[in-house]
Amino acid sequence: MARAADVEAIERATLQAVAPAVVEALPGWLLPMDSGTVGRARSAVPLHHAAPDLGLLASILARYEARGFTPALRLPDLPAFVPFQQALRQQGFVRQQPTLTQTAPIEALLNVESDPAAVLADAPDAAWMAMFLGEGLDPVDGASRARSLSRATGTRYASLRENGQTLACGAASFGHGWLGVHGMRTAAAQRGRGLAGRLLRAMAREAAQHGIPQAFLQVDASNAPALALYQRLGFSTAWAYAYWRRPDPASV
Repeated sequence: MARAADVEAIERATLQAVAPAVVEALPGWLLPMDSGTVGRARSAVPLHHAAPDLGLLASILARYEARGFTPALRLPDLPAFVPFQQALRQQGFVRQQPTLTQTAPIEALLNVESDPAAVLADAPDAAWMAMFLGEGLDPVDGASRARSLSRATGTRYASLRENGQTLACGAASFGHGWLGVHGMRTAAAQRGRGLAGRLLRAMAREAAQHGIPQAFLQVDASNAPALALYQRLGFSTAWAYAYWRRPDPASV
């Protein structure tokens, strides 16, 4: 099980990076609320992995409904949360989108090949944004993610370019003692060249300069190529989680 201090730091750093419009709190929980499409910006999340207080569930749901947001939760797949999950099922929630939180020591990422080297900037330029929003990303989802980026603080934008072309990009958040890795993209024709690793090395170098010893990311549990890549780079799974949402009536 991940250390309690690490769980809280990672979850706080995650919300710093995805920048929800509203964040409320209850004992042991953060309640981000947002009208966009970024799941982490609109789902309640526990700050520890001990057995949660089931009595807080009604308060969590009421907080979202009072502000006009659809309730959702992001819960670790751990035995301590089974009663909470059962209570959600009884209220019509279903488990969706299994995801892995993975961590790695910064030292491991510094060993990645770095030629050509990636560069980091304080703001995303047009080429970075075109890479981030391109190649199959739904336009509505893309617009929502762009809004989140514009609100985020403590984020740097990594690009890898050759001959004036942006081949890969990613976002690095620095906060709560962690490097957070987000929004990794590589042009389809350039995959398999190790470009993502070079982005991560550039992020890790900056993290090391700030005395940050560790990195985290969240990856879809079904994304086998990404999981294989991150394992090669030194990441391992700290915990798995899934989203709990009521089905959209239009899709039932």
